[in-house]
Amino acid sequence: MPSLGSVPSLLFSAVLATIIVLPWAVDGSLDGSPDQPRTQAVDPLLLVEKPLDDVGGGETVRDVRQDTPFSMVALTATDLAGTSARVRAQKADGSWGPWYEADPLEGEGDGSSSTHGTEPVFVGQTTHVQIAVTRPVGASPTGIRTEGKGKTGLGYVPANVEAPTVPNFNAILISPPEAPVDVQLPAAAAAPGQAPAIIDRGLWGADESLKCGSTRYDNGVRAGVVHHTAGSNDYRPEDSAGIVRSIYEYHTRTLGWCDMAYNALVDKYGQVFEGRAGGIDRPVQGAHTGGFNENTWGVAMMGDFGTVPPTPIQLRTTGRLLGWRLGLDHVNPKGTVVLTSEGGHFTNFPRGAAPTLPTIFSHRDVGNTECPGNAAYAEMDLLRDTAARFSAPPGPQTLVDTLRGGAIFAKWSSIGGDASALGSPRSPEASGAGSSRYVNFANGAMYWSPESGAEPVTGAIYEAWAGLGFERGALGLPTSGEIQEPLWIVQNFQHGTLNFDREKGTVTRVIDGVPIELPKPEHSGTPVQLERFTPIGLAR
Repeated sequence: MPSLGSVPSLLFSAVLATIIVLPWAVDGSLDGSPDQPRTQAVDPLLLVEKPLDDVGGGETVRDVRQDTPFSMVALTATDLAGTSARVRAQKADGSWGPWYEADPLEGEGDGSSSTHGTEPVFVGQTTHVQIAVTRPVGASPTGIRTEGKGKTGLGYVPANVEAPTVPNFNAILISPPEAPVDVQLPAAAAAPGQAPAIIDRGLWGADESLKCGSTRYDNGVRAGVVHHTAGSNDYRPEDSAGIVRSIYEYHTRTLGWCDMAYNALVDKYGQVFEGRAGGIDRPVQGAHTGGFNENTWGVAMMGDFGTVPPTPIQLRTTGRLLGWRLGLDHVNPKGTVVLTSEGGHFTNFPRGAAPTLPTIFSHRDVGNTECPGNAAYAEMDLLRDTAARFSAPPGPQTLVDTLRGGAIFAKWSSIGGDASALGSPRSPEASGAGSSRYVNFANGAMYWSPESGAEPVTGAIYEAWAGLGFERGALGLPTSGEIQEPLWIVQNFQHGTLNFDREKGTVTRVIDGVPIELPKPEHSGTPVQLERFTPIGLAR
């Protein structure tokens, strides 16, 4: 999420600071239903406070341990100014992971809470973290809370109890149940004009009883705002729903914002999660961009992008998501909009100012923050271009963009890309038989499977192979490119070979050592299988 600059730390005062650790659940899970009762077996794990005493001036490193594995760490304080903090986690082999800065949530929230905090930092599953806190020289050491306030009989101290006046740092261990969602990796090919698959709140396990107040709707969406979260980018696809659940628990239960700040989140694998409640296709006002929440729609890319850019599929999916959402309100993704600032210390624009902004802009364009990070900010034009192409028929560059990051794209690039024998792509990547994938090109196709790898098929051999049923035929998938011999061009397949006779212009199939010369195809041109007659990406 936002940071205050290139400094690897969050600045905040030690009037009251809290470390929030969000563990994975070990037993049971909630189904996200508003009527689902929350049992005492789960609740005592959600907010467990441990004091960090004797944190004085300079840097102090404190260890926080818990038997229940956790994966995220956040910090809260009544005033975020004056002190810096970093977090690192111990790995299963006993070694320590990298330090992660705790970035402040500057500009998020509804302004109703006196507790300020950082974005929860994903550190990977662990039971032991170190927190390095740096306070001004001469600062009074923090103490242990001894007052009786906040004793609830629940076995933990809530994060929002009334704070003593002496400086205190506390670790709050939060254990939201793991979200009950299956991994839903997006399809490589998606129809123009159709939204990416969206994992709704019920699927990622939102506990709707944590919400407060009513949903606020604007009279429309006029712009999209790009954010990022924080912490390690090294998470698995199955981790993402739990990260989203943890952010939601933290925004509502600890910071008191009544709901998730963002309208949507996109992980590094292209999975899209519904954020704030009220309908992802409706103009729900979020709490993501202080001063400019009205008539804007905020999407957070999950990860830290100060130096490492978002993944290609993350950028592509975020652009398509913004193109779809802005399209519902007939907003040009490459246009501009005049928005009136609501003011506040989180934005550079005073109340009533009316700057002209791109219809897709980043948090740093209006806020006192570096969000979404320098590497993501450098991709803003790509996001706008992707969003603008969302409803248009896919052209050559769009098709190239949809292939980036895959094995077929890597192979195509290695043999020369557009200048290769295949030429430029003519379709998105699509599913073939079994685990295979393929892409049609101007002069042939590229097929891939875990067993065969990625191999091109072109010319007369491609036409002959198509006549035999493509990968569903007796030969199976190609396992090599063309092998140039003096009299023949040979290509290997899983169950045999196809051999092009340079002199005669014929193709011979060889299976189990038995050669059969194949008749020439009656019609030249790109082969089409009947079951693939519908343009790829338009069939659902």
